[in-house]
This record gives sequence, C-alpha cells and structure tokens, in this order.
Amino acid sequence: MLNEPRRRAYLTAMQVVSWLPRTELPFAAPSRPELLAPVPQVVDAPAPVIQADVPRAPDRESPPAAPTPVARTVERPKIDIPRPSSAPKPKAVQEEEAAPAVVKAPVAPPPRFALQLLRAGSCLLLVELVTGEPFQSRDPSYLLLKDMLRAAGLPDSPQIIGEPVRWPLLVRGQMDQGPEAARDFVQGFLYARVEEQPCTCLWLIGLPALRFAAETDAESYNLELQVDGLGLAWALPGLELLMDEPQRKAEVWRSMRQLMGRWKIVDE
Repeated sequence: MLNEPRRRAYLTAMQVVSWLPRTELPFAAPSRPELLAPVPQVVDAPAPVIQADVPRAPDRESPPAAPTPVARTVERPKIDIPRPSSAPKPKAVQEEEAAPAVVKAPVAPPPRFALQLLRAGSCLLLVELVTGEPFQSRDPSYLLLKDMLRAAGLPDSPQIIGEPVRWPLLVRGQMDQGPEAARDFVQGFLYARVEEQPCTCLWLIGLPALRFAAETDAESYNLELQVDGLGLAWALPGLELLMDEPQRKAEVWRSMRQLMGRWKIVDE
C-alpha cells in the first residue's frame, strides 16, 4: 500500500495533473465533498416559443447548481531559458568582430610569350616569335627582319643565340611564373649574354620584348631607351605588326637613321 506522499510522487512522475480516486484510499488525505459530487449533464434547451397576448407565468426558483469539481494542480519546476547577455563584450572580442575580413589579392596568370635572341654585327636583337617556333629561312617575318638589317647597314644573316626563351617555363609546379618572375628571367638571360660579348645596341622587337626586358610598353615604339645593365636599347614594333600595318615602317626608318651611326662606327 502507498502512503499519500509516495502516491503524489508517482503521479507527478507520470505527469498526472488532475486525478480522483474511485474509492477511499488507505492512508490518504480526506477528500473534499465537492470533488465527489456528480458532474451535471448539459442538455440543449429547445428554442423558446413566443405567444402574443399571453401573460407570462412567474419563473420558479431553480435549485442551486451542484458545485463544479476543482481539479488539483501540481506546480511544475520553472526552467529558466538562457538569453543573450547584455553585458559588454571584452575589447579583444569586439576588435576581432569589427576587423574586416582579409581579402587576398588575385594572383595574376603567367604571361605567355616566346622570344629569340640573335646577333648581327655589334647589335643584339631580341625578337618576338608570334608562333612560338624558331625562324625559318622563308618565313615572311624573317625576310622582313633581313631587309631591316640591310637597311641598317648590318649583316643580313644574323646569328641565332641559343634556344627561344619561352614562358611560362613549366606547365605545372609551384614555382612563381607571374609577370615579375618573367621579367627577372628575361633580364638575367640578357645580362649573361651581354657579359659574354658586349653589344652597341639592343634591338627590342615586339611588345613582350619591351615589357620584360625594358619594363616599358607600346608607347615607347621607335624610341631610344637606356636599360640598366644592358645599355642602349631601341624599341620597335613586332614583325607581324609591321606586316599588318605597313605605314609603321616609315616611323621605323626615321628612327633608324638617327641611331644608325652608333653601330656603323663600331662595325667599320
């Protein structure tokens, strides 16, 4: 048999809020009489009929209604839900949240070009290879180069020095092959050739030759440049560009006449 405190503990564990024993329980607290009273049944009353000119009988007093059973309630423990604290955050946390996200600068793709170095008399020629392949004797661009050398008073059969400089060097790998690395490589290659045999003038033919040997662009076409460690340089449009736009040849010829004396004296 259960005593009253243990019975209440079991009912609370089963989450029974309202309960009423069918019989008197031993060791239980006395029940209140109003809880044992029967629940009255609610019957729908018919709609009232109104009759004209009929006196209404006085209403009889209705017997007092039975008291409504009161359900017992068991108080549940209140659970506090944690809410965001309004206390100020530490300074280190505030600075970390306020600091903007670091955006990495986009990595420039490696440039793609091919350059061939030649020697004609006392001049070195760094020429852009549009196709990436070495010159052939019957190539229109090579025939144009021979004509320019004859007009400049230099041997029209230039000596090819080494293999073409092709960039990027590696198809795969972790080595930096961006524009700055390409410039350092081309300039280092030219420094080594000039130390082996100095030159009077370095012809830079084509935009890649200007960018990665003299760090300049198309605005320097037909101008005389001074490059650290390489001396005098002459900036020229590419051979393919001269064939596509023949009107540029007149500017090349005017510039050539101003510089021609520099290598003619040495070759004589």
